[in-house]
Amino acid sequence: MAGDLIDGFDHAIVGVENLEAARLSWQRLGFTTCPRGKHIGWGTANYCIMFPDDYVELLGIVDASQFTNNLDTLLAERGEGLLGMAFASSHIDELAEKLDGQPQDLKRLLELPEGTVEPRFKLMHPPIGTLPGLSGFFVDHLTPELMRQPQWLAHANGATGIASVTVGVADILAAREVYVGLFGEDFVNGSINIVAGEAGFSRLALKVADVDATRAFLSDAQVTFNESDDGLSITPDKATGAALSFVPG
Repeated sequence: MAGDLIDGFDHAIVGVENLEAARLSWQRLGFTTCPRGKHIGWGTANYCIMFPDDYVELLGIVDASQFTNNLDTLLAERGEGLLGMAFASSHIDELAEKLDGQPQDLKRLLELPEGTVEPRFKLMHPPIGTLPGLSGFFVDHLTPELMRQPQWLAHANGATGIASVTVGVADILAAREVYVGLFGEDFVNGSINIVAGEAGFSRLALKVADVDATRAFLSDAQVTFNESDDGLSITPDKATGAALSFVPG
């Protein structure tokens, strides 16, 4: 099991057609977005929604003439929505050896008001099949101090972090066995919902400090939502194609 080398969720990736429109849509849902980030040498950029331990990345194309890491194809084929999940590891070289992956260095420009800085990361994409039904990879932040500022962590809707992801697979039992072998049973039971259906990342659940306060914010903002015993859910058309839930946590 590689669970002792994995620290949990790092970030969820949401592919969007228009990055500035996406920023406004998510701000309307009560999220604070960071200043824009730009991947060096690529045609993609992002706005991130930061929480104390993880975050959501809104990823879009700003220069289609440059390398987009296949984002243009994905958006053309599938439209906007949840693309994948990154998991955090502070032992990424050891994890890469265990999973037969290859670490790579990446950095991006973060356009702060006081000047542009360059957060650096080490990524590792595991072999296909390592994460059944999920497009995912592992990341180690080499400059974590650049990733979070206190004002970025406060969200009007009360969101505090990623609670769970829902992943569709063809064979639930087989997929669960793989995920438990990788992350351990406790993490899978609490954070990865494995369901039968079309393969892919189908829902993102976010923790909120007070569901009643979140309900009040969404109502005041005239954002329609559905309510269940588990919490509140937003339809994908409200969140650039992402099925989103707010749950107690």
